[in-house]
Amino acid sequence: MLKNYFNIALRNLLKHKFYSLLNVIGLSIGLACFMLISLFVKDELSYDSHFDGAERIYRVDFAATLNGSDHISAAVGAPTALALKTDYPEVEDAVRFRNSGNWFVKRKGQTETFKEEHVAMADSNFFKFFSLDLIYGDKETALNRPNTLVIDLTTSKKLFGDINPVGEVLVLDNRTDYEVAGVYADIPDNTHFHHNMMLSMSTFEWTNNQNWLSTNFNTYVKLQEGTPGQVLEDKFPGMIQTYCAPLIEQFLNMNMEEFKNSGNAVGFSLFPLTEIHLNSNKESDLEANGDIKYVFIFSVVGLFILILACINFMNLATARSANRAKEVGVRKAMGARKNQLINQFVSEALLISVLAFFIAYLMAFLAIPAFNTLASKELSFLNLLDGSFVFFMLGVMLLVGLLAGSYPAFYMSMFKPVEVLKGTVRQGMKSGPIRSVLVVFQFAISIIMIIGTAIVFDQLSFIQNKKLGYEKDQIIMVNDAWILRDQVDAYKDEASRNSNILSSTVASFTPMGTTDNSDLYFKNASAASDESLVINIAVVDHDFINTMGIEINEGRYFSQEFASDSTAVLINETAARNFGYENPVGSMIYNYGGSNENPVVEGYKIIGVVSDFHFKSLRSNIDPLVMHLGQNSGFALFKIQMENADATVDHLEATWDKFAPGQPFEYQFMNQEFDAMYEAENKVGGIFTVFAVLTIFIACLGLFGLAAFTAEQKTKEIGIRKTLGATIPSIVNLLSKNFLKLIFISLIIAIPVASVAMNYWLEAFAYRTGLKPSTYIISGIISIAIAWITISFQSWKAARVNPAKSLKDE
Repeated sequence: MLKNYFNIALRNLLKHKFYSLLNVIGLSIGLACFMLISLFVKDELSYDSHFDGAERIYRVDFAATLNGSDHISAAVGAPTALALKTDYPEVEDAVRFRNSGNWFVKRKGQTETFKEEHVAMADSNFFKFFSLDLIYGDKETALNRPNTLVIDLTTSKKLFGDINPVGEVLVLDNRTDYEVAGVYADIPDNTHFHHNMMLSMSTFEWTNNQNWLSTNFNTYVKLQEGTPGQVLEDKFPGMIQTYCAPLIEQFLNMNMEEFKNSGNAVGFSLFPLTEIHLNSNKESDLEANGDIKYVFIFSVVGLFILILACINFMNLATARSANRAKEVGVRKAMGARKNQLINQFVSEALLISVLAFFIAYLMAFLAIPAFNTLASKELSFLNLLDGSFVFFMLGVMLLVGLLAGSYPAFYMSMFKPVEVLKGTVRQGMKSGPIRSVLVVFQFAISIIMIIGTAIVFDQLSFIQNKKLGYEKDQIIMVNDAWILRDQVDAYKDEASRNSNILSSTVASFTPMGTTDNSDLYFKNASAASDESLVINIAVVDHDFINTMGIEINEGRYFSQEFASDSTAVLINETAARNFGYENPVGSMIYNYGGSNENPVVEGYKIIGVVSDFHFKSLRSNIDPLVMHLGQNSGFALFKIQMENADATVDHLEATWDKFAPGQPFEYQFMNQEFDAMYEAENKVGGIFTVFAVLTIFIACLGLFGLAAFTAEQKTKEIGIRKTLGATIPSIVNLLSKNFLKLIFISLIIAIPVASVAMNYWLEAFAYRTGLKPSTYIISGIISIAIAWITISFQSWKAARVNPAKSLKDE
C-alpha cells in the first residue's frame, strides 16, 4: 500500500511539473535557510559547555553604585579568589584570569619579532580548573613559577616549528625572559576567551594586592557538586562586611550603614559560565560577546522562512483542489476510506519534502562559506553532517511534510462523491478565505523583514553621521607606541616633519572604547564622603585636543609653559555636571594614590572643561572623563591629508623602523576602527538583507503559482471578455486587484509589528534614530511593487492568449 501511495504521488508530481517545481524550490530554500540558522543558533548556545563541570562554574562579578553612578564589572579585586576558596566550603576551586594586552615576542638569541595580541595572566591552577590538557608540559606545574608561560599549538608552530618547545626561552618586549612551560591545544571557537599565550600570575607582584574594591581580575569559582549558586550568593553580604567595609571606611570616611543610607551600594554576584557569551556585556569582559537578542531574532527568522515555504505548499495544493476533486470522488465511489485518501495526499507532501531536503542540504553545503562571512562564524561542512544535527533536520523534514500536507489532505478528503461527480464542487471551494489569510501572513512577514532591514541600516547611517565631538576621518592610529618607551616623543616629532601630517599626539586613550581604565575621585580631600564619582581616565599629551578636534568649553588645555600642569586635569561636561560644579575651573579633585597598603590622597587642579564627546560606543551614554598629562602612550595618532595617505603610511612605517627596528608596525584608520565597533550591527544588517530577499522570494513563488493557477482557471472568462472588447490592461487589473488587496492588508498588519520589534532592538542604543514614516512608505512601495510585478506577469500572459484558442472547446 505504501509503495502504491508513493507511485501515485510521483506520477502527480511529474504530471504537474510547474507546481511541483515551485513547491520543491520554495521548500528547499526554506529548509536550507533553516539549516544554516540552526547551525548558527546551536553554535551560539554551545559556548563554554565543553568544559568539565561547566554547570558548576561561575564568574564572580562586581557592582557598585556611588552617588547615583553605577559601576558594573566582570572583574573583581585580586584577593577575592583566595578568600572564596579559603572561607567558603561551597567553593571547590577558584581561579583568576586577566587580559594582558599586546606583547612583542621573539625567541632568545633571534631577532625576528612577532606581535601577540591575545595574552593573559593566569593562576597556576588555570588548566586544572578548566580541564584543559597540555600537549607538552605538565598542567599541574606549568604556571606555578614566576617568568614562565604556556602557548597554544598555533603559536608554538609559528615560533618553534614542530619541536617540543618546553624549556625554550622567549623574550617579551625586548626586556624580560620567559621559559616556555607548556603547549596547549588551540582554544575552541565556542569559548568566551581566546588567548594564545598565558603568563604565570606569580610573575607580577602587584597581583597579590589586597584591594577588594578594585576590578582587575576575571575570577571564576567552581562550586561543590549539588551546590546551587544562590547558596554562595547569600553569603556575599557577609563577605562585603568583612573585607570591603574597612576599605570603604578608609577611602570614604564612612561606615557601611552611612554608605548605604547615602544611596550607595557595593556587591558581588555569580554569573553562570555558559551564559557569559550571550548575556554578558560588562566592563572587563575578556572579549566582545554575542547577544541572546540576536539568537532569538535569527531563530524567529529561520522559523518564519520555513513556515512561509510550508504555506506555499498549502496554498497551491488547496488552490488546485478542484483539479483533484474528480479523482477523490471516483476513489470514494470505489470504496476508498477517508484515512486512505489522507495518507495518499500526505505521501505526496512527504515526497516533496524529501526531495526538498536533499536539495536544501546541497544548497547549505554551497552556502556555508558565504554564511560564515556574513555571520562571522567558522562553521564547517562537517557541522552539517553531525549525527545529532542530521537527525534533527530529518525530524524537521518529516514535520514539514506532515504540516504542509495535512491541511490539503484533510480538506480534499472531505469532498463528497455525489457533489464531485455531479460537477457541483466549485474551484477552490471554502479554501479561498484560508488561502487569503495565508497569503496575508506570508507578505506580512516579508514586509516586516523589509522594514527591519531598512531600520537597521538607518541606525547604522545615524551612527556614521552623528556628530561625535571629535574628528575621526583623517586620523591614523599607530599601535603599540609604548614599545618606543622614552623615544616615543622623538618618533612623533620626526614623523610629523612630513608635510602630509597636519598634527600628531601620543596617548593611552582613543575614543574607540580602547580603555576601560577608571578610578574613584572626590571633591574634598578631608571629607571624601561628601561627593565621590567613578571616572574614566585618559592619559594624553599636550597635542591631543588639537589633533582630535575636541572643543574646550571653559579654561584651557595643557601647556608646556606651565610646569604645574603635571598635577592638573581636564574634565568633561558630564563629570562637571555630576560633581555639581558651577565654576569647575580652578577647583580641585582628589583620588587615592600610593600603594594599596599605604594609600595617600593626591589632589589635581581642574584647568579646563572639554565638551562632551563620545569616547565609547553609542550604545551607552557619555560617562564622566578626566584627562591627565602623562607619557603612558599606547597610541601615536596622526592627522593627515588623505590625498597622499599611502605615501604617509610608508613614511610612518619607515620612521618606525628607525626607532623600533625589528618590531612589527601596525596601524589603522580611526574611521575604520569606529566602524568595527559596530560589527554586530553591520552583521545583523547583512543577515537581515539576505533573509529579507529570500523571504520575499519565497512569498513571491507562492504568489506566482497562485496567479498562474487563477489565470488558468479563468482562461475561458478571459477569452469571453476579450471577445467582448476587454483590453489587456483591464484584464491584468481584473486578475491582480484581489491579490493586491491582500498585500495592502499585509502592510497594515506588518507596520505595527515591525515598529514594536525594531523599537526593542533600538533600545540597545543610548543614541538612536527615530522610526521614520518614510521607512514604512518605501518598504510598502517595494513590497507592493514586487507583488504586482509577480502577479502581472502571469496575468499579462493569460490576457495575451488568442480568444479563439481559449474558447475552442466550447
